Amino acid sequence: MSQRVYICSAADSGALKKLLEYDPYLDKGLNEQQLLELKSNPDANVIFTRQDYLLKDGISMNLDREKYYLYINAQDDFLEQGEKKLKARIKSIERASPELESKIISDIESERKESEQGIGSIFG
Repeated sequence: MSQRVYICSAADSGALKKLLEYDPYLDKGLNEQQLLELKSNPDANVIFTRQDYLLKDGISMNLDREKYYLYINAQDDFLEQGEKKLKARIKSIERASPELESKIISDIESERKESEQGIGSIFG
């Protein structure tokens, strides 16, 4: 598994949220034929909601308040296909610089570790 961070403008965050949350296999508006066609469509099978991701606004991360930051932890092949889909659908999306990506990944891992420790002390 690999981790990546992407940045998008706050103006595109609504479209990004919809893309991240959409699972075509759970879409009640699709008929049986459309569901069968999904299996042969590689783009349709790039489903972000089935991955480990986190979308945070810049304010909550003490970063640019006009940006949103997308953290994804997934298999390398998914990340390659996912990046293509993100760039095709979200015009302002770009991958974070290596320095910023490293900082955000470290911050998220620390946040998760603290959360796990807090839950452990409750149920410990």
